[in-house]
Amino acid sequence: MLKGKTIVLGVCGGIAAYKAVELLRLYKKAGADLHVIMTAAAQKFVTPLTFQTLSGNPVHTELFDLFQGHEIGHISLADRADLLVVAPATANLIGKVANGIADDLLSTTIMATRAPVIFAPAMNTNMLENPVYCSNQARLETFGYRFIEPSTGDLACGWQGKGKLPDPAQLFSNSLTSLYPADLSNETFLITAGPTREEIDPVRYLSNYSSGKMGYAIARAAAERGAKVVLISGPTALDPPRGVETLYVVSAQQMNGAVLERAHEATVVIKAAAVADYRPLIRADGKVKKEGQETWSLELEKNPDILATLGQMGLKALLVGFAAETDDLIGNARKKLEKKNVDLIVANDVSRVDAGFEADTNAVRLLFRDGSEEELPLLPKSAVANILLDRIKTLCDA
Repeated sequence: MLKGKTIVLGVCGGIAAYKAVELLRLYKKAGADLHVIMTAAAQKFVTPLTFQTLSGNPVHTELFDLFQGHEIGHISLADRADLLVVAPATANLIGKVANGIADDLLSTTIMATRAPVIFAPAMNTNMLENPVYCSNQARLETFGYRFIEPSTGDLACGWQGKGKLPDPAQLFSNSLTSLYPADLSNETFLITAGPTREEIDPVRYLSNYSSGKMGYAIARAAAERGAKVVLISGPTALDPPRGVETLYVVSAQQMNGAVLERAHEATVVIKAAAVADYRPLIRADGKVKKEGQETWSLELEKNPDILATLGQMGLKALLVGFAAETDDLIGNARKKLEKKNVDLIVANDVSRVDAGFEADTNAVRLLFRDGSEEELPLLPKSAVANILLDRIKTLCDA
């Protein structure tokens, strides 16, 4: 998805520098040409050899080194970049750029480039909240520099609070928006995500292993690309994506009602939720006791088939479904596409530990109504989301 793109990755000094290694790997796997600039402090935490081995390009550390032959390093890197990402970004580096100071290779390259620049700050909570730092960040934001908000958790200094560098997959996903235009600003997405729970009694329920990560990644990416997004989510442990209207449901019947209520607003409907096919015929009012019961039989009844209902409604929206299978992936997914009258099916083998439920990565096959197929390699779910949105945009524009 990033083939032909050149990304300059700036690494500042901080314990979070190790996460930049994984971020580089994600960019590289997506096809980007990577060039790394390390500050002197960054080299105290991770060696340049690590980045050079993974990027396949020399690591740049000195202001007055030439890039190739006669090319001036910071000018060549600045001109080549389609995107410049600084992760982790220290208060020192941000302060220098905010005040026009360019005294090392990274700060000089940032000042010289016309490419989008993204800072991913990582620092102690007090530093992050210091009014001088806040002023510097606000100043850069007025000039068009982007910032990825730090996460909250245990910090290297022993404190707990805001200031952690987010996970590389999140950095990767957030940074992609600077390479994509707001090309979905005319679309309204209705997306479902996560599992449903079908109560047996007040303390037990039937469910599945869906984490909601794929649906949330799609919702986040669509919003970042300018779409209006309504996310209908079953129970998950995920934070709601920024800029997304998120509605929470528990059961399949609740999800069915929420989807049917909002479906007519959408130009694109993506059913990524793993909805339970059945629910208990009778829900016990109190906890069912095990005393005197060696076995326990549950009578189940079918839940509404939300995707099939949408396919029969004659919606003007583009309809996308997911097929989570353990065998005959393509055959079962193709049957689902035809039977439920959808435009596109995303099929994935959930028996794979690296691409099924709860994983941060996915390997899917896209099956289109016209009979064509596309296989995607194992990628972060954020990358799968953006590729899927690319294909959806093509279908919407056709």
